[in-house]
Amino acid sequence: MDNLRPSVADKRQTFRKLHESGCFVIPNPWNVGSARYLEGLGFKALATTSSGHAHAQGRADGAQNRDDVLAHLRELVEATDIPVNADFENGFADDPSGVADSVTRCIATGVAGLSIEDSPKSATPLYDLDVAVARVKAARAAIDSAGGAVVFTARAENFIRGVRDLDDAIRRLKAYKAAGADCLYAPGITTREQIAAVVKAVAPTPVNFLNGGALGFTVSDIAAMGVRRISVGGSLARVAMDAFVRTATAIAKEGRFDGFAGLISNAELNRFFREDRKKLSS
Repeated sequence: MDNLRPSVADKRQTFRKLHESGCFVIPNPWNVGSARYLEGLGFKALATTSSGHAHAQGRADGAQNRDDVLAHLRELVEATDIPVNADFENGFADDPSGVADSVTRCIATGVAGLSIEDSPKSATPLYDLDVAVARVKAARAAIDSAGGAVVFTARAENFIRGVRDLDDAIRRLKAYKAAGADCLYAPGITTREQIAAVVKAVAPTPVNFLNGGALGFTVSDIAAMGVRRISVGGSLARVAMDAFVRTATAIAKEGRFDGFAGLISNAELNRFFREDRKKLSS
């Protein structure tokens, strides 16, 4: 039965082809159920969310250790038939050799892609550019040593780490491109002008855009700006958590159950997952 499912190599090839032309949405599940449902909706690839998974485990974003994240990646890869991209935070290391080791371990989970941030897990918002570039080169070397099939995304974290300097973000992205990144990503940019500037500066290298809020764009709008890949980060997970928090709070504080109105039924979810399980085992 497993022979009918795509191999890791198949998924990596599919993921790389998705980056060659057009624009695709890569939503971010936080567990097996959400991953299977997103695959059932027809999305062509998935990406993990460090915040979504951390919150589901009762931790703050960034507080998980490498082994926990690697286990989560392996679980999602094995549960799905489409490519999975790893939100691999800062590679769980500051020095390039540590990043290379972490990336090697990440590749072994079967992911089709992975991203590395240029911010440390400290009060310092960003690594110095020379250090950040060395880290990108180390990740690139680790991927090449493993066969080079994994799509490598390098991230400039300026806008979500309080350094809202578009020129510096672009400077970093261009340096990461030169250091071997396959895809580039500046989470936190939100305007048409910012998006267009990033896409133009690093063309023809694919750009990932984070649409994590109600920014007023459609997929077609973003595609027209030249973006190749659209992710949503932890926003889908926060949608679920927001509904849970609002409803549970109303019960605890007001004794009201209004939040249960209009829910998807247990029967409907059972039907989806029952049929989905049949597909996996057929």
